[in-house]
Amino acid sequence: MIARLLTAALLAIALAAPASAASRIKDVATLQAARDNQLVGYGLVIGLQGSGDSLRNAPFTEQSMRAMLENLGIASEGGRARAKNVAAVIVTANLPPFVQSGARIDVNVSSLGDATSLAGGTLVMTPLRAADGEIYAVAQGSVIVSGFSAQGQAEQLTQGVPTAGRVPNGAIIERKVEASLSDTASLVLQLRNADFSTAVRVADAINDYTGSRFGQRLAAEEDARTIRIRRPKGISFARFYAEIENLMVESDGPARVVVDERTGTVVIGNDVRISRVAISHGALTVRITEMPQVVQPEPFSRGETAVEPFTQIEADQPDAKVAVLDGPDLQTLVSGLNRLGVKPDGIIAILQGIKSAGALQAELVLQ
Repeated sequence: MIARLLTAALLAIALAAPASAASRIKDVATLQAARDNQLVGYGLVIGLQGSGDSLRNAPFTEQSMRAMLENLGIASEGGRARAKNVAAVIVTANLPPFVQSGARIDVNVSSLGDATSLAGGTLVMTPLRAADGEIYAVAQGSVIVSGFSAQGQAEQLTQGVPTAGRVPNGAIIERKVEASLSDTASLVLQLRNADFSTAVRVADAINDYTGSRFGQRLAAEEDARTIRIRRPKGISFARFYAEIENLMVESDGPARVVVDERTGTVVIGNDVRISRVAISHGALTVRITEMPQVVQPEPFSRGETAVEPFTQIEADQPDAKVAVLDGPDLQTLVSGLNRLGVKPDGIIAILQGIKSAGALQAELVLQ
């Protein structure tokens, strides 16, 4: 029997990849000193074509607009503003490490009120603060929105999210975060995915390199996520890290099956194993059809025409199969699932049943 292939939406598996692919240290670990810092600010987007906040439902927008005009020396007392070309927004950004004053970064803009779209708007100068309350950047510029919304009298079409956008290079760094490696005695690497085996392999790869390059072992694993490296003499930290970040290591991790029931996606890790188990799977379909019949009286019988109910019930259970699964490796496991010829929801139910039976030698993650 030729196995039927599951669709790409069902199984996202890279069968062509080797059992343990080698990766660069920079791809599996990050430098602890080189961390991003989150920035946030409150501002106004102007120039909207009637798609801004309704000032009656969003009073903070009107207050912010009046405060901005007063700062510009324009009196705004008396009367209520009715313009709908202004929207209150929250501006967020990530401040990269080692960034200097005057550099530019991208910012994200999200509507705070009841605006329907930010398309065509311009973000007015907005200070961006960090968790310490200090201003580190100032954002301003045209908002780029990928989504759109069109509305008529009887129908409305919305694609994407028109109330959120982005300002490329929209923020100028006003203050840098102090992060110097020149006076540091050691640097710390943190694995993106914590694993003791990977931590030991990273430390061994670095020690093999530094042993031949500097004549000493400089790296030591501290836990499943942290590797500490001492700086050798006679070389800067930047040049030293540039040499070791391209070393190749084989990353490891726990066997895991990720199931997304909403989209029917199943992702099976390469190390997933299934003990020998028998599976029976079949879908039961019940069809109920109502076919009322009209009954006519005999001629000259003074009877009345009546409707007689008639119900037809059909039960069908196609493709009911019993299969034996034994997954010593990933390809055998996938071939066994293919032989059952079930749909994505059936695969998810089978995996949950195998886990409950104790035959799935992996962690089952439901999303």
